[in-house]
Amino acid sequence: MLELKGLELAQGDFRLSANWTAQPGERIAVIGPSGGGKSTLLAGLGGFLQPVSGQLLWQGKRIDEAAPGARPMSSVFQDNNLFGHLSVAQNVGLGIGPQLSHAGDARVDVALERVGLGGFGQRLPGALSGGQQSRAALARVLVAQRPIVLMDEPFAALGPGLRAQMLDLVAQILTETERMMIMVTHAPDDARRIADKVCFVHAGIAQPPAPTEAIFSDPPPGLAAYLGQSNGR
Repeated sequence: MLELKGLELAQGDFRLSANWTAQPGERIAVIGPSGGGKSTLLAGLGGFLQPVSGQLLWQGKRIDEAAPGARPMSSVFQDNNLFGHLSVAQNVGLGIGPQLSHAGDARVDVALERVGLGGFGQRLPGALSGGQQSRAALARVLVAQRPIVLMDEPFAALGPGLRAQMLDLVAQILTETERMMIMVTHAPDDARRIADKVCFVHAGIAQPPAPTEAIFSDPPPGLAAYLGQSNGR
């Protein structure tokens, strides 16, 4: 179980608080207005931003002081965070460890096949399409074998059809490997497509995740305003 106990994060004058739990295997979409703190939340979870107060625990053990590489999390960013001077196989192998020799690991070949990039290992990222680069980033998550996947609008630059295809691939992989997902998105349709629950981030609070269909069917006022709806309890 992932526990955010009175967690408070700060970037400059901005403050974000969160106090909730998530179970292994859950898929959570994080939505809310721009500047509301969605990426701040992911930075805090991933270890790229240290909390001002509170605790972050995984399976009962504190991880809020651990370095990013020591946390049970893999991250996928909008730009996919691929190194342009390294081959696709080398980029994927970094999910196993920093040694470039991991590019020859059989696990890398298996992961590339799994995401539809078999035979692409020796290419450079610049030779791939946007969708293929996203697949390479997913392959790196696969070989990392960490139980939590953090995603910060990883498919925002893709067209609707390809984005839906990538979301379906992510959902399939997460289900097969029983991993938790916490994904920032601006698109309610993406949340509906892949997420079990939705965490609405607004006014400095990352609210406890609520079942996706329930929260969209009867949104609280802040979410209703974000969605452009006049209703909302």
